[in-house]
This record gives sequence, structure tokens and C-alpha cells, in this order.
Amino acid sequence: MFRNALEPWHLILVVAVLVLLFGSKKLPDMARGLGRSMRILKSEAKALKDERPADAPRPDQAPHAEQAPRPEQAPGH
Repeated sequence: MFRNALEPWHLILVVAVLVLLFGSKKLPDMARGLGRSMRILKSEAKALKDERPADAPRPDQAPHAEQAPRPEQAPGH
């Protein structure tokens, strides 16, 4: 349904609207603030990943079912 939804002229139109709304002087400051926010988010995510113990399950993995211990067979069977 949305095949080729974002074409180059769409991007040009979005940039033109942003320049009209915020002005050309405000856009670099906004981009700088967005870049800082992305760096902070990335560093915090890395810190959380490093804090997690190695044996803790990762959130993207489904927990494995606990395996019941096998009953021991009597000798001679």
C-alpha cells in the first residue's frame, strides 16, 4: 500500500515547510539539540547493557522453559 511512499520530492517539501515554520537560523540549533539527545540516549542504552549480568536473560530472547530433572532409572532396567 505504501510502496515508494517517501520520494525525494517529499523530503524537499518537508524541508521547505520546516524552513518556513522555524526559520533558517533556528534549524541548526534544533539539529544540534537532536544530535546531543541521540548521543545521550545511545550512551545510556550502552550503560544499561553493560550493567546487566552476563547470565541474565536478554529482553529480546524468549525465556526457555525449565527442564524437569530426568527420573533416574533403577539399575538393571
